[in-house]
Amino acid sequence: MTKLQTWVEVPSTSDFTIYNLPFGIFSTDGNSPKAGIAIGEQILDVAAVAHLGLLDVSATYFEQSTLNAFIALGKKTTNKLRLDVQQLLIDASSPLKDKPEVFVLQREATMHLPVQIGDYTDFYSSIEHATNVGKMFRDPKNALLPNWKHIPVGYHGRASSIVISGTPIHRPKGQVMPKDATTPIFRPSARLDFELEMGFIVGNNTDLGASIPVDKADDYIFGLVLFNDWSARDIQKWEYVPLGPFLGKNFASSISPWVVTVEALEPFKVKGPSQEPKVLPYLQYSGERNYDIHLEVGLMPEGSDEEIVSKSNFKYMYWNMAQQLTHHTVNGCNVNVGDVMASGTISGKDESSYGSMLEISWAGSKPVTLKDGTTRTFISDNDTVIMRGFAEKEGIRVGFGEVSGKILPAK
Repeated sequence: MTKLQTWVEVPSTSDFTIYNLPFGIFSTDGNSPKAGIAIGEQILDVAAVAHLGLLDVSATYFEQSTLNAFIALGKKTTNKLRLDVQQLLIDASSPLKDKPEVFVLQREATMHLPVQIGDYTDFYSSIEHATNVGKMFRDPKNALLPNWKHIPVGYHGRASSIVISGTPIHRPKGQVMPKDATTPIFRPSARLDFELEMGFIVGNNTDLGASIPVDKADDYIFGLVLFNDWSARDIQKWEYVPLGPFLGKNFASSISPWVVTVEALEPFKVKGPSQEPKVLPYLQYSGERNYDIHLEVGLMPEGSDEEIVSKSNFKYMYWNMAQQLTHHTVNGCNVNVGDVMASGTISGKDESSYGSMLEISWAGSKPVTLKDGTTRTFISDNDTVIMRGFAEKEGIRVGFGEVSGKILPAK
């Protein structure tokens, strides 16, 4: 990998290196949200750079409150812009060196949802997670349902309740069936959980009736984000038969503010797990389609220190993003710029890498003791959950920052 040097100060542990340059939407001092690119601890105001005549794309695309219009210009344009910005931040004689006003400190900015999300789909693509859940709730000897190794299982979620990192979440209420009870009761969820996921943002529209071939799927994926698909396990358990997740999932999902492009992640591609039995031809792919992205989840009780409760990796996914998008559209379902598709819980092969409290506590049977001496089987009121992710190879780091959310009592 070619080593690059920027004149911008970037801490050695920063996720937002010159190799990354993710896109997001920010605002300062009550001004309207607009597009920015993260570099080190700063945000480059892309609209301001465009107004200087240094970019090929009009500033109007960056003065909007979402990235949708910019993404819709297509990868030929968006990729070139990112590389042009990279060159401006490398060139020792860059005109930006004398323009400190085009930079904003991240700590002084407010981040917003990066895209207008029209539709949201959540997959169930970690074989380790699906096996763990099957062992807990079905048959330990036949944990996976018969279709699981043949199709990327998923469901359509609720786009309206996807919120930006840092947004507090109220504990959801709903029907649950207590143990040994004969009728359900209505109450706040007692088994509120996180789900460690990654999401990808669709970068091109398709027409109704059209399908995306698996070898073309990457052309329709703009970038990736961290994603916490909050789940109310007790509500979910009572309602999910026969049609699957509903109120146990649709109350909130949290998304990280910076969209890391697939081009920035290209050096971190790896082979995925072997898929047996052989999948149908439309899902068969070649090459490396998984990504070696280190993930972790921190749990922080109010007034206490954060504790890392999970360390996982995106490379474990059985079904990759290309297969997910291809399967999603194989029946002619159309997709649009800004649609979000989440991976499903990302669990690894041992207890330290499980991506949900459901697995970590094994459905509540193995309480986790935290640094302050308290225990958790699921998430308590006033707990904050923080997820982080980064890829690193040959001393080069590309990261996502974090997605966090604090749980407030039920309204």
